[in-house]
Amino acid sequence: MTMNADEQYERGLVALRQADGGAGQKLLEALADVSPELSQRSVAWSYGDLYVRPELQRRDRELLTLGILTGLGGAEAQLEVHVNGALNAGLTPSEIVEALLQSVVYCGVPRAVNATLVAKKVFAERNLLPVRPAPAG
Repeated sequence: MTMNADEQYERGLVALRQADGGAGQKLLEALADVSPELSQRSVAWSYGDLYVRPELQRRDRELLTLGILTGLGGAEAQLEVHVNGALNAGLTPSEIVEALLQSVVYCGVPRAVNATLVAKKVFAERNLLPVRPAPAG
């Protein structure tokens, strides 16, 4: 099925809202007066096309995205969106912290620390602190 740009954007907005519960809207609003085209295309392509593909579950997609954004560095605004998205997709705070800890090996301490501080901010906003480790099993 071929969609026009408006349909793709609308589908992307629905997926974005389901994923992040509103955190992404702040980022879109920040772009609105400088580059509305970037905002529109980001939603249409990323969420309207890729994010809704059935091959990966939302939970897996968010976990992967957290690792990529951590490795990139300098993507704190996007990390905030996707930490919210990861929680909304069913990841627990301890799973998110563990994934960010794993990133130390491949991304380095500064990037893992920065990502963990973003996660801490989101956890605080959602009243999820302190994070407790998962029971050993």
